[in-house]
Amino acid sequence: MDIAQLRVCGQRIDGEKFQRPEEVVRWLGALQAQDYRQALWAIGLRTQKATVTDIEQAIAERKILRTWPQRGTIHFVPAEDAGWMLQLTAQRVLAADKRRQEQLELDAAILARSKELFLHGLQGGKRLTRSAMMKLLEDAGISTRGQRGYHLLWYMAQSGLICFGPIEEKEQTFVLLNEWVPARRELSREEALAVLAERYFVSRGPATVRDFAWWTGLTLTEARQGLEAIKAGLIREKISEQEYWMARDTLSQNANAASIIHLLPGFDEYLLGYRDRSAVLAAEYAQRIVPGNNGIFQPAVVVAGQIVGTWRRRAQKKTNEVLFQPFTLLQVKDEEISKVVKRYCDFLGLPCSSVVMQASNEVS
Repeated sequence: MDIAQLRVCGQRIDGEKFQRPEEVVRWLGALQAQDYRQALWAIGLRTQKATVTDIEQAIAERKILRTWPQRGTIHFVPAEDAGWMLQLTAQRVLAADKRRQEQLELDAAILARSKELFLHGLQGGKRLTRSAMMKLLEDAGISTRGQRGYHLLWYMAQSGLICFGPIEEKEQTFVLLNEWVPARRELSREEALAVLAERYFVSRGPATVRDFAWWTGLTLTEARQGLEAIKAGLIREKISEQEYWMARDTLSQNANAASIIHLLPGFDEYLLGYRDRSAVLAAEYAQRIVPGNNGIFQPAVVVAGQIVGTWRRRAQKKTNEVLFQPFTLLQVKDEEISKVVKRYCDFLGLPCSSVVMQASNEVS
């Protein structure tokens, strides 16, 4: 069983693609989105032909949104699911936040006052940019220096008060979650565990229960409860003493693979969706994807399921130049490379002027 190739198809990087951005986000359950532009491409590459404009329209129409659910990091999630996802995952994150609050000198009174300011400033369907949110705090005598301002935004999002709104004039906005998504789906904790487990294993299988626990930030016990609730609809494979779970049609999906090469954004779920990434990334190349282990995941070139290099876009005035930095010589036909580069440039709405292959030690 080729775990990597099965994941490529299961995650809809290859094979059957979706028509609409919201279908991608619902399929994956949530996808990493701290880098906004990269996250747009993470959605786009899993659709047939969606563009940046299409995805931002889905955000404006409140079909998908960004907030801080899994592991307290920013993800795109289905708008109607944001509430129950936060309720399921935020409790442990907020409980572990006390030490950070002490370091930033944020006490209960400051948290309560900040909540009051944000609620008053956003009520009635208003949107405020990040800088305007910081001004609300500063005008009330609450310092936003260092990480204080960002942490207050994070805390209020974790608490379910606010979430990201659409981009306005190249700046992120914030809105009240309850107003932005008035018709939210309500689930019990048991139902939420089951739904999240189903979305995870169906879209990311083959995967282990430890992968699921890591991805959600839940305890291993909670992860097992979610898996137990839905495992009758999955199949199990044991590989190297590890139990892997996947949807029953995962093996047949692999037959629909159409391309050998793919351009993944930084922070893509193909890598970050798992605790154990060894099936898709060789240990000797890990530092190339996360240089210095700094937590910044580079855009990745995937060939036959394996991460074999990095790539980046260099914007020209009216075109794009795409630079590849493979770890070794790419065994891919030029027309295959041209095809994936064209799809990316079509997504951006700008043609590609050139494709440049760099040696891994080159600096441009």
